[in-house]
Amino acid sequence: MDFSFNRLSGAIAVATALFAATALTSGVARADDSEGIVVYNAQHESLGREWVDAFTKETGIKVTMRQGSDMQFANQIIQEGDASPADVFLTENSPAMTLVDSAGLFAPVDKNTLAQVPEEYRPSDGMWTGIAARSTVFAYDKTKLTEDKLPKSLLDLADPAWKGRWGASPAGADFQAIVSALLELKGEEATAAWLKALKENATPYKGNSVAMKAVNAGEVEGAVIYHYYWFGDQAKTGENSKNVALHYFKNQDPGAFVSISGGGILKSSQHMKEAQAFLKYVTSKAGQEILKTGTSYEYAIGKDAASNDKLVPLKDLNAPKVDAAKLNSKKVTELMTAAGLI
Repeated sequence: MDFSFNRLSGAIAVATALFAATALTSGVARADDSEGIVVYNAQHESLGREWVDAFTKETGIKVTMRQGSDMQFANQIIQEGDASPADVFLTENSPAMTLVDSAGLFAPVDKNTLAQVPEEYRPSDGMWTGIAARSTVFAYDKTKLTEDKLPKSLLDLADPAWKGRWGASPAGADFQAIVSALLELKGEEATAAWLKALKENATPYKGNSVAMKAVNAGEVEGAVIYHYYWFGDQAKTGENSKNVALHYFKNQDPGAFVSISGGGILKSSQHMKEAQAFLKYVTSKAGQEILKTGTSYEYAIGKDAASNDKLVPLKDLNAPKVDAAKLNSKKVTELMTAAGLI
């Protein structure tokens, strides 16, 4: 091998090392195509896209985002097992995360990432973390109901006096997360009884936004939904919420449940460093700022992170304490099926 070739090889090695050193951003090397990650995103597509675009802009790491629903992706990941092409899984609610966690398919989240999220917004096992949150509310027709006529507890809606007067979207992951919290807080017997009353009393709708529109149109007097549907509509034209106000149950009632949106790393990931970096970014100050300034109107849950100014502060919701790792989607599905709701 001649000297000129050795000298050329050395120059290439030095140049490569210099490029790698200068490409570090937030402790992660800029990626080539082989280092891109796949995110199964069950969060709202617009929010997921904001996180992905901001992360790629900061790190250079390519992200392929696949859009779906909580349980669709959870079941798909379990079917795929170690062959799953996903590196990261993001959800709207936590039961889907618990389902994948119980199947042993998550890698532990880096401690530095967990440190960015208060303990009450992540599961006790540290196998995934909260990335955002949403509050349960009773959206009511303010032209028909005054505050003194509102239910004091979510459980009050089981009273025959509420028959035909309220609605919900029982088939959706949002509502099933609320039922999961009820199960954890009040037990199986109380949950089964409430679900039976739900079947008898409530009008089913396909989606929270549809349920809210029904309240606005006077079809029902109220509906159990998450808060951000109202805020999102108000930020646009308000045409689907002009007659609607929000009732927060508070008092650590099951109806004050705050559902955690989750993020986890698949242990089968071939790009573990990049996947962990993505989850760290989402829970970082920059990632949580997207929740404050964006259009999702979900709560930021990172330490010292501020949510949108229009929202009732998380600390004022007086939500019940629920370990997200204990939310049981399988049992909820069984109970809701037995009640004839799904």
